[in-house]
Amino acid sequence: MQTTLSDAAKRLARAEEAERILRSCVHCGFCNATCPTYLLLGDELDGPRGRIYLIKQVLEGQPASAKTQLHLDRCLSCRNCETTCPSGVDYHNLLDIGRAVIDQAVARPPLQRALRSGLRNLASHPAAFKRLVQLGRSVDSLLPAALKAKLPRSLTVAQARPQAHHERRVLLLEGCVQPGLSPNTNAATARVLDRLGISVTATPQAGCCGAVDYHLDAQARGLERARHNIDAWWPAIEAGAEAIVQTASGCGAFVKDYAKLLHGDAQYASKARRVSELARDLVEVVAAEPLDKLACHSGQLLAVHCPCSLQHAQKLGGSVEALLKRLGFNLSNVPDGHLCCGSAGTYSLTQPQLARQLRDNKLDALESGRPDVIVSANIGCQTHLDGAGRTPVRHWIELVDEALAKSPSLA
Repeated sequence: MQTTLSDAAKRLARAEEAERILRSCVHCGFCNATCPTYLLLGDELDGPRGRIYLIKQVLEGQPASAKTQLHLDRCLSCRNCETTCPSGVDYHNLLDIGRAVIDQAVARPPLQRALRSGLRNLASHPAAFKRLVQLGRSVDSLLPAALKAKLPRSLTVAQARPQAHHERRVLLLEGCVQPGLSPNTNAATARVLDRLGISVTATPQAGCCGAVDYHLDAQARGLERARHNIDAWWPAIEAGAEAIVQTASGCGAFVKDYAKLLHGDAQYASKARRVSELARDLVEVVAAEPLDKLACHSGQLLAVHCPCSLQHAQKLGGSVEALLKRLGFNLSNVPDGHLCCGSAGTYSLTQPQLARQLRDNKLDALESGRPDVIVSANIGCQTHLDGAGRTPVRHWIELVDEALAKSPSLA
């Protein structure tokens, strides 16, 4: 794609990157065929090719507008288009560059600003978020249906974690909302890893991965969170931690990008590169181990929801399914597994109507095989899908942990 950046755009820190990405696009339109919002709305400007044109126009000097901002806001950042693109267009990074430029040029309405600020602040205070969830559950009968759907159907209790006693150690990103929405997920992870001879080293100083800030008009703040986590993890990394494990694939995709996001930071570039090298989704860690200690036999039929952040960002599509089959679980077939469920981090809150349409379509596909339970690998997707009140949705590691608890002889 022929591109001529404006003088103002040439002064951007990521100007060369933006120009390179724009020029790699051959505007073939293959991306639209797998774009969830284009398939729903049928508008060229709500597909990747149209959004690339909008960003190109702004970077070439045309004024940005609220309409431009809306079309970029509607993007789920699912990266399905990147999987489809024959030219390898680095769309999500171009989108980040374009959003930052347009958000500086176009002031958001007060309610949008308040919502985005509130979401960013909640992400930085997991304990407060957890109390808010507990409060919401205690008065859920008084809440509007739309708000009630954002709360877990029941509050699970985190069961005890094993003491760290193995020579092999890993770090675990606890997450900002998962301790409040699904508190047993990380505890189940620690128990399953313990069965494999791996202990989890606690790093309470680490916080939100930074993705919420970065994708909600606060990129600099998101990078500060990345630096904070690097500092929190670094002593354990120097002490020999072999991986930084993420149980939420959305967080994992962002942590794996720390190296790229901080490559220009002289103080953190080397450490960020090391952190990204050590970042592993939980399925990568478990699948790499001998599984004789984890042989599970469950009568339940599971449908696997593979989050976009796992299959399109981390390129681990099919990995959860393969692992669960190796462990002895029965899986149903799920059509159109590449399409987004509509959660997309905070998208279900900032674009609720589109998110609900995508959720219902995804649930129809997941339920087509009549599963007993749907399992996912990302807390946002899990909560969004479960909020429909249909088939229960849980993290896959909890099903593994429960099956192991019923087979004590395998310990």
